[in-house]
Amino acid sequence: MSGPRTNLEQWHCFLAVVDEGSYARAAEVLHKSQSAVTYTIQKMEEQLGVKVFEIRGRKSELTEVGQMLYRRGKALIDEALRLEKSAKSAALGWEPQLRIVCDTLFPSHAMLDCLADLSESCPDTRIECVESVLSGAEEALLERRCDVAITGIVPPGFLGDHLLRVKFIAVAHRDHPLHKLDRMLDYRDLRPFRQLVVRDSGVRRQRDSGWLEASQRLTVSRMEVSIKAVARGLGFAWLPELVMREELASGEIVPLPMMEGGERFADLFLILPNRDLAGAAALRCEQLLKASAASLSC
Repeated sequence: MSGPRTNLEQWHCFLAVVDEGSYARAAEVLHKSQSAVTYTIQKMEEQLGVKVFEIRGRKSELTEVGQMLYRRGKALIDEALRLEKSAKSAALGWEPQLRIVCDTLFPSHAMLDCLADLSESCPDTRIECVESVLSGAEEALLERRCDVAITGIVPPGFLGDHLLRVKFIAVAHRDHPLHKLDRMLDYRDLRPFRQLVVRDSGVRRQRDSGWLEASQRLTVSRMEVSIKAVARGLGFAWLPELVMREELASGEIVPLPMMEGGERFADLFLILPNRDLAGAAALRCEQLLKASAASLSC
């Protein structure tokens, strides 16, 4: 199989002449003599059998073929740079894939900040981030389906670092009938009304969590949906303060004046199931999540 007649240096030189607008300025950028740049372009034209520049007045301008080759050449150089970056990432120990399972109690904006940093640090690592509820992350750990897990349940055989304590507050829409009672509430007051709960995303050993004695129940699969449902007056719920701060600040959602049990707490843990085999991306992810959790706690 015969190789290409041209090389990347020639294409890089050609692009520089176009981008800088002249041979002289391209030579300065490339740290070459103008004669060397001119020779490189002429050699390239000879090897390709086409003219990439033509003289119009006192200026060299791209031919139609040159315009097409410029577009293709730019893509070629970009791909070469990406290839070199991939090789550098591999040399630094970035793994090709990173699987994260995250309990929905961990604020999405904090996770997105982490993912943005990871995307910049290791652009060639394929990142998969899956939300879980209750036993979902536990199952992912037991089945070895993740490299990093944020979970409220540390299964047997695993060790986790405490990441964050999450406060739940009993809340309802400001116009909910429970607020119209205009007094302190107990559990008997809640029973006639609809309670919103988030379904366990695990399959094997699904768990229920919290008070579930309301006569009506609306079960959803995502915390975000539960918050929106409460904001629309569809029921009351215990929701994490961290993820409904906007609704609380606006007064759309209001804490219920409970005599007891109005606040609950849950702990989240960060687990690397195979720390001895963890790659640079997993370790970087752990570092970012801990820093993010520390700022949330503050």
